Amino acid sequence: MNKALKALIESKELADLTFYTMGTFTAHVKGREITSKDWGRDKTIQLIQFFITSRHRKGLHKEQIIDRLWSDSGMDEGNRDFKIAYHGVNKALEPNRKSREESKYVIRQGLTYQINENKIWIDSEAFDQAIEIANHNHQADEQTTIEALEFATSLYKGSYLPNRIFEDWSSLERERLQLLAINAMISLGEMNLETNPEESIRLAQEALLIDVTWEEAYRLQMMAYRKKGNRPQVIKTYNACKKVLEVEFGIEPLPETVAVYNEIIAV
Repeated sequence: MNKALKALIESKELADLTFYTMGTFTAHVKGREITSKDWGRDKTIQLIQFFITSRHRKGLHKEQIIDRLWSDSGMDEGNRDFKIAYHGVNKALEPNRKSREESKYVIRQGLTYQINENKIWIDSEAFDQAIEIANHNHQADEQTTIEALEFATSLYKGSYLPNRIFEDWSSLERERLQLLAINAMISLGEMNLETNPEESIRLAQEALLIDVTWEEAYRLQMMAYRKKGNRPQVIKTYNACKKVLEVEFGIEPLPETVAVYNEIIAV
């Protein structure tokens, strides 16, 4: 196995603190799950989720954080909410930390805050890195590309922070991860088409669960069913594609989708 991919897969076991953000939100410290009782208030969970979502940005000022999370609050109320939530984060992550000790997991510099990426494992970050490894090896190492895409797609369990789907601060990250996941599933399905068409069909169906209008997934399904010699399923898939596009957008399938269908049924 590629060294970078092997290190990435093993990195979770080396981390004291792990976060799952796709399809659910859970956190573990040294193997122990942090429960809702440990978190206490929902604002505490919001704050740690915001730290995770903003992890690639430089430390954010407290006022910026309050404005993004609790914009309806007044200054005094916002400051109070932040203080309580920040205390709750530290208590949940490090229940035995002494009051004057610096947090291992949240870096505080004056009035700016950010999560310490060197101390934690996050599924969405591992997902990103797996996609990067696949892209880097795409031309030169097909096996590594397949393994990296398999790892990435195994991590994607659903929408990013599903309990925050109505929060503006989480929407861009959610949409970005969805797009990466769909493209990873389609790419992996195409690479499996010759040797494992059943897996290509499964991956196409997974992609359509994320976005039912994604035409590439329908084309992949049709090609996989052709490999299996299942002409009725090809027709059924194409008709499903036509119906979805008509209902959702009032449009016909793209020419390349029609071309794949016509080529298959002409045989």
